[in-house]
Amino acid sequence: MKTAEPVALEGRSKRTAWVLSALAAVVVVIGCRFLFPEPMLFRAASIAGVCLVLWLSEVVPLYATTLMLWVGMATLLAPLDPKNFSLPRVLTAAANPVMALFFGGFALSVAGAKYGIDRYIAGWMVRASRGRRVGLLAAIMAGTAVLSMWMSNIAAAAMMMTTLGPLFGRAGGDDGSAPVSADDLRFRTALLLGVAFAADFGGMGTPIGTGPNLIAIGAVSDRHAITFLDWVVLGVPLAAAMSALAFVLLAWLYRVRGRIGAAAAAIRPARLSGRGWSVVAIFFVAVGMWLLEPVHGVPAAVTALAVAAALFAAGLLDHRDLDRLEWDTLLLIAGGLTLGELFHASGLAAAMAGAVDWGALPRPVLLMGLVFACALISAVASNTAASAMLIQIALGIVPSPSVAVLVAMGASMGVPFVISTPPNSMAYGQGGLRGKDLFVPGMILMLAGCTLVALTGPGVLRLLGIP
Repeated sequence: MKTAEPVALEGRSKRTAWVLSALAAVVVVIGCRFLFPEPMLFRAASIAGVCLVLWLSEVVPLYATTLMLWVGMATLLAPLDPKNFSLPRVLTAAANPVMALFFGGFALSVAGAKYGIDRYIAGWMVRASRGRRVGLLAAIMAGTAVLSMWMSNIAAAAMMMTTLGPLFGRAGGDDGSAPVSADDLRFRTALLLGVAFAADFGGMGTPIGTGPNLIAIGAVSDRHAITFLDWVVLGVPLAAAMSALAFVLLAWLYRVRGRIGAAAAAIRPARLSGRGWSVVAIFFVAVGMWLLEPVHGVPAAVTALAVAAALFAAGLLDHRDLDRLEWDTLLLIAGGLTLGELFHASGLAAAMAGAVDWGALPRPVLLMGLVFACALISAVASNTAASAMLIQIALGIVPSPSVAVLVAMGASMGVPFVISTPPNSMAYGQGGLRGKDLFVPGMILMLAGCTLVALTGPGVLRLLGIP
């Protein structure tokens, strides 16, 4: 999930960004006046357009845009339609059960980091490499992808980079020592990119892995209930396939071979305390409850709340850990859900969908276009905002829950740039990488991933009973 705050702008750069954003917002509003003469559509399009400008430019924190969205809907749209856009109704859209599911996932993530479970897993991944570079790359990518399914991709990538810090520092010469060979530099680059891409793609595996997944589930909840298991059956193979493709591509591009050095060999699994094992036990109970939701009937969101309650009630988390929960991300997800409701309730999504004769396009081409559009926007902006907008437009074009799922998967494919995702930025921040190091494999993976989703996704979703 893309949740990192932009690097603070200083002085003239910040003023320039503000001026350009203000001009872009004005252009958007003027354009909406010509495109949507009807008052409701004009106001809804203007609110959505300004919010998208702010999400793209990041001149204000992403979560602050959510607050502005709520204010704009309640003040500009409520006078025209008080039933759908009164403040209680606007906040109801944000209070979707998927928020509770994400909250429980964040609580587990914080507990895992607090008791060293993430470092424990990372250590075992290094040990599983058996001293081979290609094995280390595969193990680290597998571990990062699995972690990213259950915690934010930022946390998963940060933990892996911290664990491998001695190796990265030596290869980059940050500790004053020169790289041993060109193979060392290539291997370091492959590891950094491997951690970033695995963190990006792992989030597709579960509903709580990244925001677009939950936005898709919430968007179609009134049409078709998508269970935790439904998503896992589609998402885990897709996340595994994309991570495996990234591994093969990186191993080939950077000619990964040979044995690991002493710095990597010295990394050992951490020891877990009794409280750490208690968190592990709660985690496995939670996963079991989520996967067996069709059997016992307890909603996944209720299980997530029970997990959070158990962690705090047992003293495994306390009031200080509340500050470590990603409240900014929760607000961002709430904004995405609200933006989706804005598109739907105002009729904006239907109007935009009806502006073109989409039926003239073959279904596979249409799906490919929607998935690729979401990936492309996500590559340069918040994937939450991209999916919230495009999911509603896609549902207006093809009123099928499966389309919402496919578009959400596309949001995780937008990985070719340094700014595309926080793990990409974190890898670049380690030093020694160039923009094209991310762009070349990232673009290949984005195109391959979008094609895979568009061609295979509909068939898998039909087997799951998702129309």
